[in-house]
Amino acid sequence: MRLLLIEDDPMVGRAMQAGLLAAGFALDWVRDGRAGELALANAEHDLVLLDLGLPVKDGMALLRAVRASADRVAKHVPVIIVSARDTLAERIGGLDAGADDYLLKPFDLDELIARVHALLRRAAGSASGETRCGGLLLDARRRMVSLDGEPVTLTAREFALLEALMRRPGAVISRQRLEDTVYAWGQEVASNVVEVHLYHLRQKLGATRIVNVRGAGYRMADC
Repeated sequence: MRLLLIEDDPMVGRAMQAGLLAAGFALDWVRDGRAGELALANAEHDLVLLDLGLPVKDGMALLRAVRASADRVAKHVPVIIVSARDTLAERIGGLDAGADDYLLKPFDLDELIARVHALLRRAAGSASGETRCGGLLLDARRRMVSLDGEPVTLTAREFALLEALMRRPGAVISRQRLEDTVYAWGQEVASNVVEVHLYHLRQKLGATRIVNVRGAGYRMADC
């Protein structure tokens, strides 16, 4: 899953970046509201972590602009406000403006990661975090995969690719979108990296489980 962090405090941002990367997420980090607006307009993210006290454009103004956007993807992206603004009126205002959750600073990284997982499960329509495709079961909450009841060990990026495919059963997902799912801006990406990860997934799950739709992308079979 690819997240967007909009946070101007370098110490807070680095801590969030380290924790989320260690949890297996791809993360893009921008440091002002205008940069956040541009990021949402030019890339697809699965969830946004938004500070309110941002330079250039305030986080609340950014949130309202996103929710009023004509861009369907940006308009509906899940947003967690992460802010030190702790009055009841500010928390209600953030939720009324379109945030899906509100986390007060300072916070525990484990709580942040749990809230991210919970909101992604809700967005995917799975309260348990489990997604099935034939005999294949992916548990996003516990970061586990099993095939016909037997556990399958995946790397973080293999898991992210499989989750992206299984969240949209039957849909063809482009190579670029899959690449964007597992790599953040600035990370060096080899030209065939998605194909390499998919090759290893097929070795572990079966050669016919992930279908290459020539010229279009990839989809899960038998979902």
